[in-house]
Order: sequence, then structure tokens, then C-alpha cells
Amino acid sequence: MANNPSADQASKQIGEGAASHPAKASSLLYLHGFKSSPLSAKAVQLAAAAWTRGIPFQCPALPVSARESIALAEELMAAMPGPVTLVGSSLGGYYATWLAERHGCRAVLVNPAVVAHLSLEQYLGPQANYHTGERFDFTPDHIAQLRALEVPAITRPERYWLLVETGDEVLDYRQAVAKYAGARQTVLTGGDHSFSRWGDYLDAILTFAQP
Repeated sequence: MANNPSADQASKQIGEGAASHPAKASSLLYLHGFKSSPLSAKAVQLAAAAWTRGIPFQCPALPVSARESIALAEELMAAMPGPVTLVGSSLGGYYATWLAERHGCRAVLVNPAVVAHLSLEQYLGPQANYHTGERFDFTPDHIAQLRALEVPAITRPERYWLLVETGDEVLDYRQAVAKYAGARQTVLTGGDHSFSRWGDYLDAILTFAQP
């Protein structure tokens, strides 16, 4: 795809600059959302796109525990070659923000959760993974762990790229637009929480990931 999506996609681009193409690519770490897995369509498609460019890629199955998810992500980041660019979807975007602030890396955030505005109590109790069917309990301790990772305000907004669709039926895209003010933003009219035009942005994401 082209790095700048066409106008007929009804997109609004905010602060998108030209990208360079250095010889050495960074590694990519994809963090999936709540009740999702490495089997998600976005993870599978990005893995294939990264493979064609020879870019190291990881997408772990994240534990329910936010504390354990962060520990796993940091373990993988330490082992991956070169600089790491994070790609986080939904709750994975929340994790990616905390990690980007802590480690100073780039992050692509796809319909990310802005947890400060969410009433997480609605998710308490038995839950099931969308892809594997594995059942688990979401507890008040899980909520506390998530709240502990809140980043009140981002620093160095140029390291972020926000991708949202206004038709997101799960999260209010406007909260993410406000949270990541000053960052590169792509706001697409319509769509849904899955980010329906994901395939159009794979090449641009890989380009953004360059150190």
C-alpha cells in the first residue's frame, strides 16, 4: 500500500511526516487486546508482512494479569535484536504506552484502551478467550494491576502513531485522540473496534518502525 492512504478512505491524517528507510530494521513486538491472542487477524497479518521484510516479530499470548503481561513483554524486548517498536491493539495499546514511556521506544497504538475513562467493573467475573475458548476469571486485583500502569500524560509524542476508527463500538476514539495529542494520528471515519482497514496500513507501520 502507499504510505499515505487515499482521500476516499475518509481519513484524517494529523502530523504525518515522511519516513526514512535505514538499512537496519527494528524488531516488532505486537501486544494483543483483552480476551484476544496471537491468532488475531491483525497479529497474523502483521507477522506475515514483517516476515517479507525480514523484520523480527513476536506476538506473545499475554496473561490475564497486567503485571505478568508487562513482565513477559519486557523479557521479550530484552531478547529481541536491535531497537524494538511496539504495536498494541486495544488493551495492548495501553500496555504499549507504559512500555514506550519506560523504555523510550516507538509505539503504534490501534484503537487503544484509555483505561482512566473505562468502568472495568463490567468485566468482572468469568470470561473466555475469543480464539481459544479458554476460560478465566477477571478479578478486582486484575483491575488494580491495570490502574497501576496508567500513564497520566505521554512524553515525546513523536514516538507514537495512533490509529483509530470513529465507528469503534467498544471504546470512544475521542479519548485516545485527546490522550495522544501531538502524536502522529490517523483517524478514520466508520470502521469498528477491530480496525477494519488494518491491511491498508501494514506497509506504513513497518516503515514507521524503522529506527
